[in-house]
Amino acid sequence: MGNASGVNLAETQVPQIEDLFNHDPYLKSYEPEIRRRYGCFKSYLDRIDHYENGLLEFTQSYKTYGVHVDEKNNINVLEWAPGAKNMYLRGDFNNWKLYEYKFEKLDFGKWRLSIPALPDGSCSIKNGSIIKLSIETQAGEVVDRICPWATYVVQCKQTNLYNHVFYNPSENEIYKFKYQRPKRPECIKIYEAHVGISSSEPKIATYDHFRENILPIIKEQGYNAVQLMAIMEHAYYASFGYQVTSFFAASSRYGTPEGLKALIDEAHRLGIAVYLDLVHSHASKNVLDGLNQFDGTNGCFFHDNSRGYHELWESRCFNYSETEVTRFLLSNIRYWMDEYQFDGFRFDGVTSMLYHSHGIAHGFSGNYDEYFGLATDTDSFLYLMLANFLLHQHYSDVVTIAEDVSGMPTLCRPVTEGGAGFDYRLAMAIPDKWIKILKEQKDEDWNLGNIVHTLENRRYKEANIAYVESHDQALVGDKTIAFWLMDAEMYTNMSVMSPLTPVIDRGMALHKMIRLLTHGLGGEGWLNFMGNEFGHPEWLDFPREGNNSSYHYARRQYNLVKDDLLRYKYLNKFDAAMNNLESEYKWLNKTQYVSRKHEDDKVVVFERGEKGLLWIFNFHHSKSYPDYFVGCSMPGKYKIVLDTDAEEFGGHKRLDHSVDFFTSERGWDGRFCSLSVYIPSRTAILLAKVD
Repeated sequence: MGNASGVNLAETQVPQIEDLFNHDPYLKSYEPEIRRRYGCFKSYLDRIDHYENGLLEFTQSYKTYGVHVDEKNNINVLEWAPGAKNMYLRGDFNNWKLYEYKFEKLDFGKWRLSIPALPDGSCSIKNGSIIKLSIETQAGEVVDRICPWATYVVQCKQTNLYNHVFYNPSENEIYKFKYQRPKRPECIKIYEAHVGISSSEPKIATYDHFRENILPIIKEQGYNAVQLMAIMEHAYYASFGYQVTSFFAASSRYGTPEGLKALIDEAHRLGIAVYLDLVHSHASKNVLDGLNQFDGTNGCFFHDNSRGYHELWESRCFNYSETEVTRFLLSNIRYWMDEYQFDGFRFDGVTSMLYHSHGIAHGFSGNYDEYFGLATDTDSFLYLMLANFLLHQHYSDVVTIAEDVSGMPTLCRPVTEGGAGFDYRLAMAIPDKWIKILKEQKDEDWNLGNIVHTLENRRYKEANIAYVESHDQALVGDKTIAFWLMDAEMYTNMSVMSPLTPVIDRGMALHKMIRLLTHGLGGEGWLNFMGNEFGHPEWLDFPREGNNSSYHYARRQYNLVKDDLLRYKYLNKFDAAMNNLESEYKWLNKTQYVSRKHEDDKVVVFERGEKGLLWIFNFHHSKSYPDYFVGCSMPGKYKIVLDTDAEEFGGHKRLDHSVDFFTSERGWDGRFCSLSVYIPSRTAILLAKVD
């Protein structure tokens, strides 16, 4: 991607660039680079309009590339393999004869094949047949490959390799969507989930299991979006779905494509948006069942040099400057949106894409020179601009989320301002902060000012998704927040029949408070990884050689919440109460004002949300405060609307919820008025104005 017109791109007109500078005047110094990036984007878009009949046509290439059946049951195949000498199609349908169906070579590295219907009018390749592309390399070797556009691939039990299974179900077998996509959530609350581990049993769960058993839980817990991981097919289950081998294939481990469609449709019936964890930052290095060396060369979809390898992830990196790669990836986005009715994407590995270093061993200081110099991979940035432009131009309620730890300015500003166009970025510094605190500090040593700074430290007008922990912290080798807090006692002392030990008492109290504080201050959206809402007691470990291919830890034990004798139910109830309260007071799309960060008292006070919602946290391990003054901006009568110490949440029931709190005109902590409260130790309360 770049400048093919010869004009000075640094002088390109960017429609709304002044809005960008109004939000962040420091960006003005980098105006030429921002204009240059937009100029490259505009130039590339113009070429697509000229040569490909527009972006919409270009990104529907999944309808012509790959293996297709027309209305007369003829087979039509179109592939891009610029390094191939010859190409053939073979499989069950022709008893694996190599040379029977030879492709016609076209211009620009493309290959075409047509196979007429059988004399009886039926398709020559039966549904469920295994097929392969056979590539003759320039050296004369013939190698078997999977079609990059394959929509259904299944693992062979004998070889463990994935085979392209021709997927052409009859009309009555194709799932028909019944429900409209929900509107974009006003205040987004995401449940991060993995279909395969969603069962309490040590096995791979199915799309049907998730639809029937997990979607109702997500709804009940107050989430309005689910982010599905590991959907794009990946040969290695333990990669958590991040080593993709077939980009257009919904993972067959969990069922058929129709099962995934039914899952998404049911989520839409429940009013839940569904986001795909999209991996366009790299690809598996697998050759026989992946994209690597597809045409017999080290290039094709990837850079044919060191730039094409990610050493840390041991994977291949896309050549985003190649038109056919852009076609492939943007069409992949359209495919998931149109064929499966997804509502948006979490773009994985954005930091790796943005920098030539992939962000490895790069401690980003926040200096803008780090973002607008030669360290940035402009081709990747332009691809992200194209992807977001496509999505936001043609899907009014779409949501895109960037997994970026670097803090790249403009990442979450519209393309028309010269930004990358994302709606949100993940607030990745927050979980790191909580883990560091719990690992290294005693409760009495917590620096509340530093914690609050981390929660609030985000770019103005660039929205963040806050979270305490994601799937990363749940994996073996790390610990969840619940595990850091309660460790081994989670196995022995979570029964309501046993005494409440100091470890469990502290752990449950802080688990609720940490999540509530992060929910309240950390961003404009919220994310939770499945099971963490109730303090799942075990790590996550996929079957592999190191654990004798066991599924024991590759599951989420939702059964623990259903056991009324276990304390996990209290954390689960609190999570639902917190999310449902946000739906009522809508704090995620409101500004916040922190009026108190008292290090000795260990108290944090802030306002955020409708009806003057007032948040009061006492993190002190032993001190409770009667008649404690807190400031607020709205005079009137307040009542408790959420209490982490409530009996229903496993607390000590130290607060009387029938009490009314009346403000006085006495200003406090820079606010116009104040009120006096009793705030017990290790307790957080939310007060709302009721008159």
